[in-house]
Amino acid sequence: MITGAEYRTSLADGRATFFEGERVEDLPGHRVLGGAVNTVAACYDLFYDPKPGALSPLMTIPRSADDLKARIPLLHQADLLAHTTQQSIMTLITAAGRMPDLPHYGERIKAYVEELQSRDARVAECITDAKGDRSLSPGKQPDADAYTHVVERRADGVVIRGAKLHISGASLAHELMVIPTKAMKEGEDDYAIACAIPVNAPGVRIVDVSYAPRHDDNRAFPITSQKHCPEGFVIFDDVFVPEERIFLNGEVRYAAVFAHSLGLWERLGGLAFMAAEADELVGFGQLIAEANGLDRAPHIREKISDMIIHTTLIRASLEAAVHNCKMGPNGEAFPDELFTNAGKYHGAANYSHMVRHLHDIAGASTVTAPAIADLENNEVGALVRKYMSGAEGVDGEYRMRLFHAIRDLTADAYGGWKQLANLQSGGGLYAQRIVTRKHYDLEEAKKRALEFAGMADGDD
Repeated sequence: MITGAEYRTSLADGRATFFEGERVEDLPGHRVLGGAVNTVAACYDLFYDPKPGALSPLMTIPRSADDLKARIPLLHQADLLAHTTQQSIMTLITAAGRMPDLPHYGERIKAYVEELQSRDARVAECITDAKGDRSLSPGKQPDADAYTHVVERRADGVVIRGAKLHISGASLAHELMVIPTKAMKEGEDDYAIACAIPVNAPGVRIVDVSYAPRHDDNRAFPITSQKHCPEGFVIFDDVFVPEERIFLNGEVRYAAVFAHSLGLWERLGGLAFMAAEADELVGFGQLIAEANGLDRAPHIREKISDMIIHTTLIRASLEAAVHNCKMGPNGEAFPDELFTNAGKYHGAANYSHMVRHLHDIAGASTVTAPAIADLENNEVGALVRKYMSGAEGVDGEYRMRLFHAIRDLTADAYGGWKQLANLQSGGGLYAQRIVTRKHYDLEEAKKRALEFAGMADGDD
């Protein structure tokens, strides 16, 4: 295992990261991205074990429901890049088990996972393509590069070209897991490519955006100033991939296997995030209601009750997904597809409604509360504190800090990012509907209905 300091050093490898028009030569020292580096480094230090051969608990393979359950609290402590690393490992292992007639890919995946574990490396997931004209399939695009594809096959590997969008933490990772974004048709062999690429490989360029705050005084951003992660636009400009790092190469019938495998683990991770996040929304709702002196108002209590039911259903789905896990061909434990997808759908579809409840409970000061620095101004500080005070015994600064936390979490740059991330991560709501329907036993439901109506075979 490596330390946070060793992780920072590992980023000085010639990787090509761009941010707001400039190439970033020093990621740890960057005015914005450096904060995200610190978050990843802190996670390394949190789980660091100096014993020779120690393995990060975030990179182990679950073998039972208990293993899956034990991982959930660890994920709550981990940064987003640790999540994508764990999801990438499990995506590859899941896909390998679903391609039994191509054992050479399974052997490569096994060797690659062991390499990641031995290096304590971080991995970013690269799946969504630029897609060009979305009414056209990959093979019919006027620009073939709209989907990442093979442009040259050599005896020792392939050369790929294209771009992957919305890639969390790409510039902070060591490796990029590149997989097809969807099912491919016959004749689209060049698009059926899955592989692993070092972030600093020649031809890889990453263009970052970030919701990180850009203010000198971060007291108004108590959450995002401590935890933020860039989103990368990852470009593959004729990147060579050696044969041992290729996990699918033209077998179109398995192109969708990787996306479906990633979807399962993305949605489980999203479900775990949502369970904790929904509890936080309840907590903020109750705290600000008490600070405002409205915690006993019937309409406020009703909204908080809705939020409690929401978080309870998410957590119940998470528990059911883990408890009803399925076992893979090599003894790996996989969360139940039905409960994972239904839970993720419920959480994402209702997130904005819960945020609306929180905003309604808190009030307009969520976005208009003065800065904490205003309390320190000799001329207006005392007045700001006085008029920002709430219920009896509630200090103005305490209430202001609650407003700033709620705004930072739900009504600022991160809040906008979160609205979209909850909807789009793991494939979007429609994908979760499809998988939920696929794994629900409709025939059993029909049978029950007929029996209840007295219409089953053998009934009079």
